[in-house]
Amino acid sequence: MRQVGQSLISISGAVVVCAALLFTTAQAQSLDDGKAGRGNVESEAVSLAETRRLAEQGDVDAQVSLGGMYYLGQGVPQSYSEAFKWMHKAAEQEDAKAEVVLGYMYEKGEGTPKSYPDALKWYHRAADQGRAEAQFNIARMYYLGQGVPQSYPDALKWYRKAAELGEVNAQYNLGYSYLLGEITPQSYPDALKWLEKSAQQGQENAQFALGAMYQFGLGTPQKYILAHMWYNLSASQSNKGALEARNDIASQMTPESVIKAQELAAKCLAQEYRNCGE
Repeated sequence: MRQVGQSLISISGAVVVCAALLFTTAQAQSLDDGKAGRGNVESEAVSLAETRRLAEQGDVDAQVSLGGMYYLGQGVPQSYSEAFKWMHKAAEQEDAKAEVVLGYMYEKGEGTPKSYPDALKWYHRAADQGRAEAQFNIARMYYLGQGVPQSYPDALKWYRKAAELGEVNAQYNLGYSYLLGEITPQSYPDALKWLEKSAQQGQENAQFALGAMYQFGLGTPQKYILAHMWYNLSASQSNKGALEARNDIASQMTPESVIKAQELAAKCLAQEYRNCGE
């Protein structure tokens, strides 16, 4: 088990938020024209002036869109303070996307003084609306002891909530913990379950971990072909550890087995990680 622990990265501490939640200028096309009194017309590009007008009238989608424009600097000069202003207005209207972004901005000190308690407040509000990324961030803050006393049981609770909603990094963290027995009792079957769910969404570290499980026969029969396949998929995303592991295991396989593993990896990738394996 020591070999596996040395080969995998530590539990993920990444902050899940942000650009994917923000409405870009192009996404502003989805604003309901009816809210602006423009009648029933097909979607068209909404100008910055129109988006601002809607936002100032209290349209929550426009507020999120305008905040996203300022956050990313799309169509306007980049400004965290303006982004914070509009995201705060949307969050006060209980928009869950804005609540996650606002929590992130408090956590990172973007457009506002850094405040872990305020970050947690807004993450909790979004989590209560079922936002898996907010649940993940709450789990991470409990894991690291940011704004709250460090609590592995609470971290585990929130990682599980997010994982069950399909949050890919939460699934990886949960699987990794079961693999090494970090914040859960060690359980190879549970590790395999959650790492597979994460790997099938393209999470490179989960793919790396699955390769290790198949290589060492942890919770599954030892299968070098599948180990090579998962290492190869992870390596294709520039995971250096997976690349080294793939090359190492290839030296222990027949040329025919390596070719089979490569074919499986190509098929898996072409199917966007669905139905991967023999």
